[in-house]
Order: sequence, then structure tokens, then C-alpha cells
Amino acid sequence: MSKSVQIQTLAIPKETDITELFAVYANRPWSMLLDSANSSHVNARFDFFVAAPMATIVAFGTDCQISENGQQDIRCQGNPLSIVRSLMKRVLGDSDSLPLQDNNPGIHLPFHCGAAGYFGYDLGRCFENLPDSSEHSYSTPDMAIGLYTWCVVKDNVKGVFYLVELPGFDNPSADDIESLVNAKLHYSDSNFCLSTSWQANMDKTRYQQSLDKVHKYLRAGDCYQVNFAQRFSAQYQGSEWSAYLSLRKANQAPFSAFIRLDESVILSISPERFISLNDKKVKTQPIKGTRPRFVDNKVKDQEQITLLQSSPKDKAENLMIVDLLRNDLSRSCAPGTIDVPQLFEVESFEAVHHLVSTVTGQLDDNFDAYDLLQGAFPGGSITGAPKVRAMEIIDELEPNRRNIYCGSIGYIDVLGNMDTNICIRTLLCENDTMYCWAGGGIVLDSTSEDEYQESLDKVSKILPILERL
Repeated sequence: MSKSVQIQTLAIPKETDITELFAVYANRPWSMLLDSANSSHVNARFDFFVAAPMATIVAFGTDCQISENGQQDIRCQGNPLSIVRSLMKRVLGDSDSLPLQDNNPGIHLPFHCGAAGYFGYDLGRCFENLPDSSEHSYSTPDMAIGLYTWCVVKDNVKGVFYLVELPGFDNPSADDIESLVNAKLHYSDSNFCLSTSWQANMDKTRYQQSLDKVHKYLRAGDCYQVNFAQRFSAQYQGSEWSAYLSLRKANQAPFSAFIRLDESVILSISPERFISLNDKKVKTQPIKGTRPRFVDNKVKDQEQITLLQSSPKDKAENLMIVDLLRNDLSRSCAPGTIDVPQLFEVESFEAVHHLVSTVTGQLDDNFDAYDLLQGAFPGGSITGAPKVRAMEIIDELEPNRRNIYCGSIGYIDVLGNMDTNICIRTLLCENDTMYCWAGGGIVLDSTSEDEYQESLDKVSKILPILERL
């Protein structure tokens, strides 16, 4: 007899922020919060967290390590996404045999237990033949996925919390989760501080020289656009969770996340969705085109919106990536279903205005979420076009590997649904060092001065915030 995904409504006050519950788990390895950060964005309806996975999978390239029920690690070689697919089917069951419990009609939640974690940018090397010239100095894996049998979800529109679980596992009860409200755990900003100033991995001169090389490739016809980034790093002490709470409050980004692994932590305050899949409906929402915010000057702020809306350069950048993603989605979507319902929409965030487009499709019956993710990974908005040639140039010109930056955080649940972000505005914490990246799409009419300033604008609500703690 098949098990069903069970959903219970929790008796938790609607004004409770999900971080108040997750704080209990924030220091436990393999605890993850996928968070809309109190954003008013249309994609900010749900938050959820998971902890205590039944199994974990980490990958360094095609070298994978699996742990189940705390037992000895199993090492294997292969496509990391294929290994996640096989392990989830074996441990949690086939999606066709896991219906929702019938006594919860009308409840449509984003995640019904399953795989959650991240897919680092460098995982793309498993799917494409790429060079290896940039420095690789991180201990954090290229991919880290946990398989979870329970999660807590908050519907921010209804103000309702739910416990979602697969029965038959050692899951917390509704009473266990409801009691977290009374834990009253508080974290102050004093629990975190930087012990050095931020240092970039290239000075402005080297940045400009690299952009000159990008322009040579563009003029030679190697590619149309290259996403080029610089990396900032600083030493730190204290609580990464406290740092995340401060960044969350300052940015209110709808695709935020906090992930703690055994030896590293990821803080993401991303505004960008990569790919969602729900009931075979596919959606990607690339960001390309940026202007700084002037929140204290409404007239100047509106001027920036107008400039962005009327910019031929930014529209051209955006359209290149829309075309790339239409092609990527077509690998897994049914013929004739790819559409672009929204083009060049302006979305405003705490630090910047962005130009956002939406591409949709219908998943072909011969493919699943893993095929869809692999066929479009990493996201075109953070590589350039054509994708592989742009990634080759990125590897040549960026001094260090990207690791989590420009990868994706998200989930693939037991019902076959998926949602992922693009890991921009994302920090990696390991070995008492914090890394943060910023970049932008370079096209023929890009200027090094403007692009350099744009990269600083994108982290204007990150680096200074952490410096002040």
C-alpha cells in the first residue's frame, strides 16, 4: 500500500516569522531555510525549512559521497543529478506512488518533502567539457543535497503554518514544531563581526584589462555576451545565522536561503528565480539590466527606472538571455509550448532596479525535473551567450572558481515539482572566511567604468551591512 504525503495545519500565530522557528535548527548541520525574507514580491508567498535528512549526497565533480541514516559513507562516480534521482526513488519512493493525503483539499504548497540543497556553478563541468585554468581553493562541495522526510511551510498570504511529512519516518510531531514558538531564542548582531576588511580578487586595473579581453572576444564573434564577476573576501568571527538575519532584513529578497553544512555555510539573498516546475508547468525568470536605487529621492529613483526601461543596451542583454533560455528549455519541454509572456519588466529591490523577463513551457512527458535542470544548468543569465563559449572565457579571465556563486539553491520534491534560485547576492562561509561575488553581463557597448560600478552597486546592501555589525 502506497504512502501519502501528509499535511497538518499548525497552531502557530500568523505574526510569527519563520526565522523564529528555524533559529532552533540554525546551528545544526544540514538544516536549510528557503526564505522569501518578508518581501512583498509576487514570488514571496511561501517559506519553508528542513532539517535532519534521511540521506545526504555531496559531489566534487563526478566524485559523489552518499550518507544514509548516519551510516558509513558510500563513494561512487557518475552524474550527480542522476545519483540524486536514483537515491531519492530508493529512499523516499516513486512520485507516482506518493499522492497528497485526501483530507487536505485546496492546499497547494511548494514542497512536499524530498531533495533540497544547492547545485554549485562548477557542477556545470559535469555536463559540459570546460577548461580548468582558474584557481580552485574551496573545501565546500560542488553540490550538496539532503533527502528530507518532513518540512515546515509558511503561507505568507494566509498566515498559516503547515507540517508536511512522509509517514513512517522519525519525524517531529505537530506539538514539537508548535513548541518552538516558546523557545524564544534570540540572536543579536553582536554575535557576528568581520575581523578584516573586504578584499577583491582583482583591482580595478585588472578588472578593466579583463573587460578589454572580453571585448576582443565579442568583436571576434566568439560570443555575444559574457557574464564577468569579481570576488570579495574577508575573515569573520561569530554566528553566520546572525549575519544572515541582518542581510535578510536589509535586502528582503524573495529567493533567499540559509544552508548549514558540516563545515560551511551559505547565505543567499537572491532576487532571481532560475527554474520552477509545478504540475509540468515550467517557468524561468532571468534578470539582465540593472540600475542603482535612490530610495531617499523618489524623483531620482524614478529616473533610474525610466532609464532602465528605455535602455537599448539593457534590453539587448536581456533579450539575448531570453533567447538562450528558450533554447535551453526546449530540450525538455514539449514542442510548441515555449512562450515569453513577460518581456523587460522592471522589478525594484532594496539596492537596485532590475529588468526581468519570463519564459514558460510545458514539460515533455519523456523528461523530469532532473533532465530540465541539467539541460539549462547553469542559468544563462549568469554565463552569457553562447553559453559554453562564455563559460570558457569566464574560466580564463576570472582568477578563482565560483563554487556556489551563480549556481542554484532549491528543491525537487517527491511529487516531481521543483523550484530553484540563481545564486547571485550569495555568500560562502568556510574556514573563517566569507566570500561574496558581484558581476554583470558584458556586451559590445559595455564600458569598464560603468560595469565596475554596477558590480559595486549590486553588493551595496551586503558588504557595508556586514562591516557595520
